[in-house]
Amino acid sequence: MSTKKRILFIAQEMSPYLELSDYAAMVNKMAIKSNEAGLEVRVIMPRFGSINERRHRLHEVVRLSGINIVIDGDDYPLIIKVASLPNARLQVYFLDNEDYFKRKAVFNDDDGKFYDDNAAREIFFCKGALETVKKFGWPPDIIHCSGWMTSLIPVYLKTAYKKEPVFAHSKTVFSLEPNSFKEKLGATFLKKAIISNQIKEKDLELYKEGTNAALNKGACKYADAVVVASDKSDKKLVDEMKAEKGKIIVPYKKDNEDLADYLQLYHQLLGLK
Repeated sequence: MSTKKRILFIAQEMSPYLELSDYAAMVNKMAIKSNEAGLEVRVIMPRFGSINERRHRLHEVVRLSGINIVIDGDDYPLIIKVASLPNARLQVYFLDNEDYFKRKAVFNDDDGKFYDDNAAREIFFCKGALETVKKFGWPPDIIHCSGWMTSLIPVYLKTAYKKEPVFAHSKTVFSLEPNSFKEKLGATFLKKAIISNQIKEKDLELYKEGTNAALNKGACKYADAVVVASDKSDKKLVDEMKAEKGKIIVPYKKDNEDLADYLQLYHQLLGLK
């Protein structure tokens, strides 16, 4: 039986599959570096339609597929696909659904309009990722989230999934990136985001505006540690988090090729020297 500590990266983008920002390459490096450092690593990301399945050799994991994700009373089938990250011995799992991820564009249509269902797509992905981990039966010691699409994971772990044995010892990290959209997720976002009786509306108070800034604030509040991912990250929010007792903050460093700060953070969360 493996005694390795486990780290799960949940990301909206990662090289070479999807590169919306420079941070896609950073997620790739973090996963590989963690793997090389002796951690057991897995990655979960959305299977956006722009990801070429043939080129990246994705294939469906039939034993994991078949989960239905309920959002606001409607059932959506979750399809799980997998690929091996090039030049690394680790698995990347892609969450797919015909309604939410088949389209070729990522967050905006051909006219540049923000998709009306981006809120539901985020909720589907966050809930789907946690249900996938339950199906794995693979308890992660650390869950490192990056991208606004993952911002509900920290609050869900502290509420809806608080009593799930697979997450009993999981610590969460959120990478605080610059805001990437100016729109709002819509009036029904909060209602849809309440995915179980264990979540109250007050738990989602920080998220309620549905802006990128609000999502980041909620995720930072509920995460055990925050990584400042850019020199353009919200400085006011960073200062607020620094003032929070017990919150671990990893400041931004331009030259961070060896990722020593990230590995030190993981060791700190894992109680390793």
